[in-house]
Amino acid sequence: MGLTGPEFALLSVTVGLGALLQVSVGFGLGMIAAPVFALVDPALAPTAVLLLATGVTAAVLVRERGRADLRGCGWALAGRLPGVLAGALLVMVLPARHLALLVAAVVLAGATVSVAGYVPRQRRSSVVLAGMASGLMGTATSIGGPPMAMVWQRLGGAELRATMSAFFLAGSLMSLAALTAAGAVGAHALRGTALLTPAAVAGVLLAGPLTRRLNVRRTRAAATALAVAGAVVLVLQQFA
Repeated sequence: MGLTGPEFALLSVTVGLGALLQVSVGFGLGMIAAPVFALVDPALAPTAVLLLATGVTAAVLVRERGRADLRGCGWALAGRLPGVLAGALLVMVLPARHLALLVAAVVLAGATVSVAGYVPRQRRSSVVLAGMASGLMGTATSIGGPPMAMVWQRLGGAELRATMSAFFLAGSLMSLAALTAAGAVGAHALRGTALLTPAAVAGVLLAGPLTRRLNVRRTRAAATALAVAGAVVLVLQQFA
């Protein structure tokens, strides 16, 4: 991949931690990994993060099978399609620096909404709009979790994890298809994904014994804080 030992170690730890959080609370891999990937090797994002997230969400679905709100997922995916197309267009037209700043902006906006405690009503229209926002953000930056976590936050632990994972598995495949059609999926990102897959597997395996012991609210707060720290460093790097 052209990475130094410390850089590869940092990406591996980030992916492992992100996978653990994704399994435990339903999202987190993209929000934590995207700023770090953009800092260390922008050519890996968003493709590598989306590919890794696809595998992790599939593992969650197997674990929480039968608990997903498939009707809600259907409406969210209907909204995600136009968002995916818009996100792929952004990847095609925006320079790398602007994409990095977009990653930081998405993380900071998601954290702000989370801290504000805004809880929208779980109407069909709000789920569709959240799916659209998630599609745009997830395809352009690999961070599609915040809109869905916000609109589905009334769901219980297992149902939330299963519903989010069902949505993100299908949604990530949609985003990857659009990025492939746009010529944004290259061999470098595929090699990086292969090398970082063991770290994702380790995070999934560690999540098994830890999930029941984790406080969901505190875990989400910790994940948000880590993501914000990465976003701030990313912004500083772009203007340094």
